[in-house]
Amino acid sequence: MSLYLSIILLIVVLNFVWTQYLAYRNRKRMSPGIPSQLEGIYDDDEYAKQQAYQKENSRFGLYGSLFSFSVLLLVLVFGLFGWLDEFLRQFISNEILLTLSFFGVIYLINEILSLPFDYYNTFVIEERFGFNKSTKTIFWLDQLKGLLLAVVLGGAILALITWLYTAIGELAWLYAWGAITVVSLFMTLFYSNIIVPLFNKQTPLGEGELRDAIEAFAQKAGFAINNIYVMDASRRSTKANAYFTGFGAKKRIVLFDTLINDLDKDEIVAVLAHEIGHYKNKHTLQGMFISICYTGIMLFLLSLLLDNKDIAIALGGQSASFHLGLIAFSIFFTPVSFVINVLSSIHSRKNEYQADGYAAGFGLADSLISGLKKLSVKSLSNLNPDSLYVFFNYSHPTLLQRIKAMKK
Repeated sequence: MSLYLSIILLIVVLNFVWTQYLAYRNRKRMSPGIPSQLEGIYDDDEYAKQQAYQKENSRFGLYGSLFSFSVLLLVLVFGLFGWLDEFLRQFISNEILLTLSFFGVIYLINEILSLPFDYYNTFVIEERFGFNKSTKTIFWLDQLKGLLLAVVLGGAILALITWLYTAIGELAWLYAWGAITVVSLFMTLFYSNIIVPLFNKQTPLGEGELRDAIEAFAQKAGFAINNIYVMDASRRSTKANAYFTGFGAKKRIVLFDTLINDLDKDEIVAVLAHEIGHYKNKHTLQGMFISICYTGIMLFLLSLLLDNKDIAIALGGQSASFHLGLIAFSIFFTPVSFVINVLSSIHSRKNEYQADGYAAGFGLADSLISGLKKLSVKSLSNLNPDSLYVFFNYSHPTLLQRIKAMKK
């Protein structure tokens, strides 16, 4: 076994063990009785249902992780990435077509293997606990649309990056960085206009008390917004959400119809005040800047691995190639990604506190707390997670942490 393969296997195993250790700690936090800090949020029946839901998801997540881990180990140990590369080279000589075919096969196999898990999660677990509203027709259409998006959009980006790295040389990562940045900015501006309509219908929020309340708050906050839309999320799930997207004239607030059904007017305004708080505190711009820097670091490090024949051999190949280098990089980058994700989560949680504080500054703390409680109970959220699990995995503070901060 080569040194490179040993390092790759070590990273994969350690990452799996660490992830499962955190999940184990989180499972140990479950208790049959309501913890004192959750009294008044969950009643006995709701808490029992929440515990059952968390146990089911935890168990299902463990099975899925074990399956994925086992498949990846087998592929690495038996050099199947390299075997696929050599097999495709018998028919394809063009490097771009070879890379597209290589990842196309892997993507298709991954989709086939994950389909039973997705289906079970949607039509067994989510159905059992009253969340699923999707039909089998919607499910399969979503799968097909996702596949087409991956082929068209993902394929185009992958083809461009492959061409840049194979045709330009040392500075290819800079050009790739610029290209991905342009695509990311475009998607930020037009995601709700182009991608969302493929899956959901968005309609302008009609005239009435709710729209008047939202516009009154936006005016008070000095936040110009004309684009307020309602999305038919209830076609798939009872879970509620709202989000803010775009910049300038493309700013758009999107409310799930489930959110409108679950919360009262003041609570919805408070949730939107939180989202506007992100914009006012420039969290969206910060996130975009961090993402662009992250992409640049990633692409530079990728360029260092692409011409390494020993890495290709470690994966079962016979010669260096862009796609085998990309596979190896995705694993070698795991420790770096781990550190960056932890720092990103810390930063994200700080931003959430600031956005809550922004809403509270307008006297909306009680309404926001009330709305967050309703949403948490409705979605059977785990309100008593393990602290170490939260530190490494949560982009938001826990509900209890947010309530405590707003009541200071």
